[in-house]
Amino acid sequence: MDPQSLILRARVVLPVCRPAIEDGAVCVSGPRLAAVGRWGEIAARHRGERLDLGEVVLLPGLVNAHCHLDYTHMAGLFPPPRTFLDFIKLITAEKATWGFSEYARSWIDGAQMLLHTGTTTVADVEVVPDLLPDVWHASPLRVFSFLEMTGIRSRRDPRAVLREAVEKIDALPQGRCRAGLSPHAPYSTVPELLRLSAATARQRRWLVTTHLGESSAEFEMFRHARGEMFDWLRRNERDMSDCGGVSPVQHVERQGLLRGNLLGIHLNYLARGDAELLARRRVSVVHCPRSHEYFGHAAFPRRALADAGVNLCLGTDSLATVRRRPRQPLELSLFEEMRALARREPELPPETIVRMATVQGAAALGQAGKLGELAPGALADLVAIPWTGGRQAAAEAVVRHTGPVVASMIDGQWAIPPAAPATP
Repeated sequence: MDPQSLILRARVVLPVCRPAIEDGAVCVSGPRLAAVGRWGEIAARHRGERLDLGEVVLLPGLVNAHCHLDYTHMAGLFPPPRTFLDFIKLITAEKATWGFSEYARSWIDGAQMLLHTGTTTVADVEVVPDLLPDVWHASPLRVFSFLEMTGIRSRRDPRAVLREAVEKIDALPQGRCRAGLSPHAPYSTVPELLRLSAATARQRRWLVTTHLGESSAEFEMFRHARGEMFDWLRRNERDMSDCGGVSPVQHVERQGLLRGNLLGIHLNYLARGDAELLARRRVSVVHCPRSHEYFGHAAFPRRALADAGVNLCLGTDSLATVRRRPRQPLELSLFEEMRALARREPELPPETIVRMATVQGAAALGQAGKLGELAPGALADLVAIPWTGGRQAAAEAVVRHTGPVVASMIDGQWAIPPAAPATP
């Protein structure tokens, strides 16, 4: 029993890793959870300060497995494009007009949005590495920053591109936040960069993320060596000899990138056998429902991936790829992504959707047992949302939630303190 412990009581505690607990409590000891259970049991066995959070569901902090915080201020700039390639051209032109300060403000505002909408951990693709580590210090979020690498348009040597990213990561401080590699996508990189990234990440035990199988144009480019994207990249002097006869997933497999440390982003377009290959390689797949809707992609192959045993997670992507709706502000929010998925697949149990936004995202980031669940020994990352119902509908309440959370804790410290907590 630790007299410095903090015991939090809630109408419902939703551990995710076990059934919901009515009149539940957690005991926070330093940065970790010491106990999770019914209020009476926890109060009898543990000493320390006691706070009654009242009519709330207390759940693990959400794990956003894919985001582009740099692009937050691009919200609403681009109406849904006719083709995926049109969007690439639009955002590339917009990025050319931005400077360091625009990216910094955009990142910080995006992080604040995520914090207030329940995310405590985010996997973010970083296009401006010089923002790090200063932006890490500007937010309490637990951030996994993946340094984006391309090199097609600049004609840079892949070894130089990778070396620059590795040197940046080596210079960053170790702590709550960390960094990894992000070769942007197979169409925007060369095979050598994918191979080098894969080898370096294995050697360093780093995580890797890449956009993969995102569009029909990318799929056509690799499978049939033709199409709008193929022609455009060939005009831009990309060596197209790696195209033809393979899916994007199979192409990346050839480069050695399909491993358990890879977060594959989107995977909207698969060839036969791709889902099983991803499962064998223990690749985690991140689905971004609102971004998927923005582009009007074919139906996301969730069932095929799930049936194959792939670990499926949720991400917000960026606000540049979210449709603006009347009287609804654009905001980075995993709650919005959960609701979008529920609308698209109403037969999907809410418990499954919540797992995609918590424990499965944690597993993708190599944090199984540490994040995304409320269990003894896990890190004390948790959030609370208003709820007056019972435990049976707690997961549905999470999926249906709109607006900010009423409290957020990261590493055992309040990131958003509860308003006027009661003492039971």
